[in-house]
Amino acid sequence: MPREDQLRDLRARQEKARRGRQGDTAEHRTGTRTVPGHVAHWARTAPERPALVFGDEVISYRQLDERTDRLAGWLDARGVRPGDRVGVQLPNCPQFVVAMLAVLRVGAVHVPVNPMFRAAELSHELRDAGPEIVVTHSSLTGVLDEVRAGTTVRDVLVADDSEAWAAAVGHAPLGRTADDLDALAALNYTGGTTGMPKGCEHTQRHMVYTATAIDNGRGPLPSDDGIVSLCYLPVFWIAGENLGILAPLVSGGTSVLLPRWDPAAVLAAIARHGVTTMAGTVENYLELLDHPDFARHDLSSLTDPLTVSFVRRLPPELRARWRAAVGPDSVLREASYGMTETHTSDTSTLGFQDGDHDLSGDATFCGLPVPGTDILIVDFGSGEPLPIGQPGEIIVSGPSVLTRYWRAPEATAAALRDGWLHTGDIGRLDEDGCLHYLGRDKDMIKVKGMSVFPAEVETLLTRHPDVLAAAVVAVPDPEAGQRPHAYVRTAPGSALTARDLREWAAGAMATYKVPAVEILDELPLTATGKIKKADLAERAAATTGPARPGGPRPPAR
Repeated sequence: MPREDQLRDLRARQEKARRGRQGDTAEHRTGTRTVPGHVAHWARTAPERPALVFGDEVISYRQLDERTDRLAGWLDARGVRPGDRVGVQLPNCPQFVVAMLAVLRVGAVHVPVNPMFRAAELSHELRDAGPEIVVTHSSLTGVLDEVRAGTTVRDVLVADDSEAWAAAVGHAPLGRTADDLDALAALNYTGGTTGMPKGCEHTQRHMVYTATAIDNGRGPLPSDDGIVSLCYLPVFWIAGENLGILAPLVSGGTSVLLPRWDPAAVLAAIARHGVTTMAGTVENYLELLDHPDFARHDLSSLTDPLTVSFVRRLPPELRARWRAAVGPDSVLREASYGMTETHTSDTSTLGFQDGDHDLSGDATFCGLPVPGTDILIVDFGSGEPLPIGQPGEIIVSGPSVLTRYWRAPEATAAALRDGWLHTGDIGRLDEDGCLHYLGRDKDMIKVKGMSVFPAEVETLLTRHPDVLAAAVVAVPDPEAGQRPHAYVRTAPGSALTARDLREWAAGAMATYKVPAVEILDELPLTATGKIKKADLAERAAATTGPARPGGPRPPAR
């Protein structure tokens, strides 16, 4: 079917599936503004409403707007002009939010820098982005000084130096707000799982669209109340930026920011501030349920709890347990499909939770594309659209797709073709036009010519009651070409062996999908909580020998 014909068919299916479940608009209820413009709007209309909460500190919209304007004045006085890059190398803290908004206000380019970077990683990003000013923390000045000589950095603001910060946010205000929604506004760097990280060029239109989609994704009708979002995800990471900065502030709500995951602090903050949404791993929600203080806190305001399936996927049993403990209006669901290149929030799973419809398949259910975004499944080779139900490459078109990769024309040409981002991810679409995620193209395993999708095998393995998480990689096989190899983390105290799990798997999936199994105490994770599959693939290649005739050999526990 030609691409345009399939798009029309999919949009009709998705419009029908969206009715009664999700909103059908990507328009913001207060009109089109920049991100600092939205903050200024709420400062005028609801000046004393809490915009940002961090521990015992509560910053109103009036205060946030003023501090942002004054720091923008400080940046301007130091020669920062539209298009100049400014690095923000901070952990989760109010200064990060103020710095980001000030950079956008002056029309410059926000470059979030991972505060966990070592010298080589920091040097790469600073050399690539070329910021002349970096806002940092005193604990990070050592590594910054180590690499600074080889970069363009000429000025450093230490945000936790009370005297320096007070002078910066006490500067004369800029008194204006850059209003070009389509100018380069941020360089969000990819995770670097394949080669060195690349800077994704994003605009404020991308940011506002994403925030609006999240806001409208709370239900069929827009709410006059803004999102009260609790965020402990790192805000230098784009998912944390969306949840901890953009969605609450653009909606006129409140960002309840935590420096790190702390179950006791999370429980207290939800109850104290009436938090309506948060995103965490399955393990995070289990920790909350098992916490000795859980019953002391009223969590009923949390009507939109989201999970991110980095390690363990959401099981129906956890959803039922959470709902019984918190209340019928608090239903755990998968957050969305997305990547740094698309500003992450490309789909919504809202409304598909009845009967655990979204959890019943053998892949991660990602829901419907948010209004204004299109998703197609195409053949990796030809780029031609594939029929509904058939797996292929996920391609995305929409208002938040990156403009280009910073200073990387070849990578841009390879990824952006005819207005579509070719993600390198494998997925399929169902009869409603909902996306199901199956993994990365480079992770797909070919067993005697048959495709094995790691995400599918991982999902099936985690249905064993003793399996907490699984990661499946490919290993070479002299007879089959490749075979799947699973690294598994089991529940504490479990007596499950690798041989036991492999035998169980043989009854749960086709023979060619059954993996060799190795049980680990922990799976290696990136700084943002994703499994390091490249590390596991190297381990598998180094530690597993050729398969014996009749099937893979099960490694010892």
